[in-house]
Amino acid sequence: MLELKDFMPINFLKKEKFTGSHSGMRFRMEKAEDEGGEKAMLKVTVWPEPYGYDATPQDEKTEIMLEFDAEGLAKGVDWINEQFESQRPRWKAVGRN
Repeated sequence: MLELKDFMPINFLKKEKFTGSHSGMRFRMEKAEDEGGEKAMLKVTVWPEPYGYDATPQDEKTEIMLEFDAEGLAKGVDWINEQFESQRPRWKAVGRN
C-alpha cells in the first residue's frame, strides 16, 4: 500500500510531473486545468505496466481530477490505492502480446 509520505509535495507538482509504479501498476500525478481552463487541478492517472505514460494507449489509462492542494494530493494517493485493490488482476497481467 502506498503512503502519502512516498509522494512529492504539492509544491513539486506545480512544476513537475510525478510518476511511479507499484506491483504492475504505474501512476502519474500532474498539475492540469479544469475544463474551462480557469482552475488548477491535480490529475492522477493509473495504467498497467510495462510501458510509460506516452507509450500506453489512452483507453488503458484511468484518471481522476482533484483539487490542486494538499488535501487533493492525499485523496489522489487514496484513489491510487483503491484502483490497485479494485483492479488487482489488471496489474498482474504485465506481459503484452
